[in-house]
Amino acid sequence: MARQRVENTAGQHAAGASAPAGTVRPRLRRPPRRAGRDLPAAVTVGLGLAALISACLFVDRRAFVLLAVLGIGIGVWEMGRALAVRGARVPLAPTLAGAVAMLVAAFTAGSQGLVLSFSLTVVAVLAWVTVRESSDAVRDVTAGVFVALYVPFLAGFAMLLLRPADGPWRVWLFIALVVASDVGGYAVGVLFGRHLMAPTVSPKKSWEGFAGSLAFGVASGVAGTVWLLEGQPWEGALVGAAAVVAATVGDLGESMVKRDLGIKDMGSLLPGHGGLMDRLDSLLPTAPVVWVLLTLLVPPGG
Repeated sequence: MARQRVENTAGQHAAGASAPAGTVRPRLRRPPRRAGRDLPAAVTVGLGLAALISACLFVDRRAFVLLAVLGIGIGVWEMGRALAVRGARVPLAPTLAGAVAMLVAAFTAGSQGLVLSFSLTVVAVLAWVTVRESSDAVRDVTAGVFVALYVPFLAGFAMLLLRPADGPWRVWLFIALVVASDVGGYAVGVLFGRHLMAPTVSPKKSWEGFAGSLAFGVASGVAGTVWLLEGQPWEGALVGAAAVVAATVGDLGESMVKRDLGIKDMGSLLPGHGGLMDRLDSLLPTAPVVWVLLTLLVPPGG
């Protein structure tokens, strides 16, 4: 009987019954809010990449083209591996060859070279799948064309930014805008984020964070456009705001793809960041937006 009373008492405490008089109940603490990143590793890798990119841009622009070819090649490979989760086989050989052709053609021949090389890549992907006699040709061709469009074609606009005499500053500003958007959204979102933008797609993005991205992006756009390109403040504000919107859409877009594929990151190449595509997701859709606006508002030599 004594043993039964002890067991009943233990069960009551486990079920949440009130503690005996004089007993101090432990206070339950909410776990601290985590940002979801290894912040020291992310900052270290980010600073290293910034130094490498800046050195390539201002020492020899051709070095930046080579760096872009390497990075985009890795991005194509990561996308191909991710889509394979759903059975899609990206034709890597023609897609990688097309990626090199698009970036080099954009830098050497401009927008016409970029469009032509993309068109030839699509033809090469179709021919490759036809020769290989794929069991699901439509799926594989679609996957190859999607990767070619999403990764190297959009990256080609960064090569178009690089072409003018002040091209290194244009590329530097483009990257700085995306970084400012990311930093502003991260800092404000962690501190004040309450209202989620798209909870089913990205549970960490909030409208407060988006406001922080806009504030940092517009400020960086004004400063960079005025100081680096001798443009007007309103032009910089417009470029900065548009870059933030494009970067946010790109980030949410890749989050949607990863959610559909059931993966957390595209890879593990960069500590604190994930795969290279997890850093390119905001840059890729922002490149054509910044190129178009800077070409119209602050043309080279203007």
